[in-house]
Formats: sequence, structure tokens, C-alpha cells
Amino acid sequence: MTTHAETMTRDNGGTAAMTAVAAMIAVLFAGSTVLTPLYVIYKQAFGFSQITLTLVYAVYVVGNLGALLMFGRLSDVIGRRPAALASMAIAVVSASLFLLAENVAWLDVARILSGLGIGIGAGTGTAWLAELIAGDDKSRAATIATSTNFVGLGLGALVSGLLAEYAPWPLRLTFAVYLGVLAVVTVLIWRTRETVARHGRLADVSMQPRLSVPGAIRARFVAPAVTGFGAMALVGFYAALAPSILAQQLHATSHAEAGALFFELSIVAAATILATTRFSSRATMLAALVLMIPTVALVVAAQFFASMPIMIAATACCGVAAALGYRGGLQVVNQIAPADRRAEVVSAFFICCFCGNALPVIGIGLLSSWTGATTASLAFAGMITIFSLVALGFGAKYAR
Repeated sequence: MTTHAETMTRDNGGTAAMTAVAAMIAVLFAGSTVLTPLYVIYKQAFGFSQITLTLVYAVYVVGNLGALLMFGRLSDVIGRRPAALASMAIAVVSASLFLLAENVAWLDVARILSGLGIGIGAGTGTAWLAELIAGDDKSRAATIATSTNFVGLGLGALVSGLLAEYAPWPLRLTFAVYLGVLAVVTVLIWRTRETVARHGRLADVSMQPRLSVPGAIRARFVAPAVTGFGAMALVGFYAALAPSILAQQLHATSHAEAGALFFELSIVAAATILATTRFSSRATMLAALVLMIPTVALVVAAQFFASMPIMIAATACCGVAAALGYRGGLQVVNQIAPADRRAEVVSAFFICCFCGNALPVIGIGLLSSWTGATTASLAFAGMITIFSLVALGFGAKYAR
């Protein structure tokens, strides 16, 4: 018979384990946004163009896709903890390269490694959370994973912006602090219990690129995939291009303001996820697609009227839309994925999200270098509007 004390110990251990995994997800994603307020500084220090800046942001999708295509099943085979520790080690190498960076090539390699670490850690952490939570309700895992994801994105940008504005050596100190945080979280992960009962060997992991969703769930997978793509396209637009818009169109040159704007988006997103836990996944996905249209309209209006209040409103709308789309999509994926292929299916979902986060940003970056920021944003708004309308029709049919 289990005593009350034993039950409390087990529950506390489960809470500690979930906290450690959530912290890992947050700190990994923070590594992707610590650059957001620093892009303008790097642009001046290394003397590169706007399109080069955009490519430095987007190149990390190479690491994302490499991780998810080749290592999507890694934690299913070798275990959650070894895969998580591998992702943390890659993040440490990436941060070290940023710390020592001397030119654009260093930034590109560091961004690719950052994407690789996030790609491995995101799928591993989400699957790990689903297994640490007792019972069959996997929506809680999606809520924790997505909210901590956005909290990490926001804190990374905010702390980086504050250090860049008010502390010395912004391109060095930021990553020194980040390396310290990575070390602490790595220790927590090392002490977190494993949930994969039977471990294979690293040699058992196929290096052949694969993007696999079981045929039985493929039709139901389409709706969360396209929603995740659109939601993260909005986040990518803000992370890569908002600092330049602030400086050029809104004449706000403070690095702290750039970090605070993305922090607003992320905190609104995290709060939205927590406030809508009772909403069905279908409702949240469709609501996200509807909200994308006024969001991009507000972004264009903020540039056209050079209005910071409109930009703040657009950022809040973006946070809500991104949260609903990302959380709703991930919740569906966790519910429909077979237990023995959960990390692989979650990784396939993240591939769609990461492509949405990078590919449209590359397009708008190229267009802005040929025309102008406002024209490029208009094109982006048109693309998102058409995408949302098409996805709404498709989602209404298949998201049940």
C-alpha cells in the first residue's frame, strides 16, 4: 500500500522533472532570440547588408531541418535524457562561437548549430513532458512546452536588449551570461529521470533523412502543420525584421526597446496559451488563422503611419495568433501521435514550424532590399492573408 509520504515524494519528483525539461525548452529557444536586439550592432560591426542580416537569421533552419530529418527519432531510440544532453552540448558550442565571433561566417555556423540543438531538444523535450505527465491528457504537455517556448524566446530577447543598451561589451557579455544559464540547466537535465524504458544505441539511429508521419494520422496532421507554419512565419517576421523597422520607420534606436517589443509578443503568447487551455485544439487553430489577417494589417499600418502605438497593438495580436496556432497544432499532434513514434511525429510538426519561421523571412528580406520595407511588408501581409484564407477552408474540413 502506497503511503501519503511516498505519493508526495513521487509527485514532487515529477514536478521537478517537468520543471527541468520545461527549463531546457525555454533556454534552448532563448538562444534563438538573444540575437534579435543585436542584429543592428552586428550589422554595424561587421559591415553587412540587410539581406545578409536576414540570411543570418534564417540560416538556422538548416540546423533545424538537419536535426529533425536525421535525428527526429533519436530520443525514441537512445532515450530522452541522452538526447536532451546532446542538444544542450550543441547549444553550448553555438553560444561559444557567438561569444568569439569575428565575422559573418562565425555567425552563420553558430546559427546553424543553434538550430541543430533546438531541433533535437524541442522534439525530445515535448515527448519527454508528455511521458512525465500522469494520465492520458497530453494537452497539458503541449501547454507547458509551448508556453515555456515563448517565455524563453521573450526572455532571450529582453535580457539581450537590456545588456546591449546598458552594459558593456554587448556582443560578448550576452553570450557569457547565456553560457552560465546553459550550464545550470544542463545539470538539472542530468539529474532528471528517464522515461524511455528500453534504450538502443546511437548506432541504431538511422542517419538517412526522413520525414515520416504514419499513414493512419496523415490527414489529421495536415491542419496543425499548416497552422504551425503560418503562426511561426509571424514570429519570424518580428524576430528578424522588427528591429530594423523600429530603427528605420519608427526611429526607435534603443536596443532595449527592440528586445522589449519581442518580449511583449512572447509574454502575450505565453499568457494566451495558459488562458485558453480549455479551448479545443480545432477552435484555437481556426482562431489563429483568423487573427493572422488583422495582425499583418496592423504591421503595415504601423510602418505607413510610423506609429509605435499601432506597432505595439500589432505585436500583441501577433502574440495571440502565434500562441493559438502553435499550441493548438502541437496539442493535436501529441494527441494523434502513436506512443512509439511520438518524438518523430512531433519533429515533423516542428519542421513545418521552422520552415514557416525562416522561409517567408528570407523572401521579405530579399524584397525589402530591392524595393523597401513597407512594400515588402505589404507583400508579406498579402501572402499571410491568402494563406490564412486557404488554410481556414482546409482546416475547417480536416481539423476535427
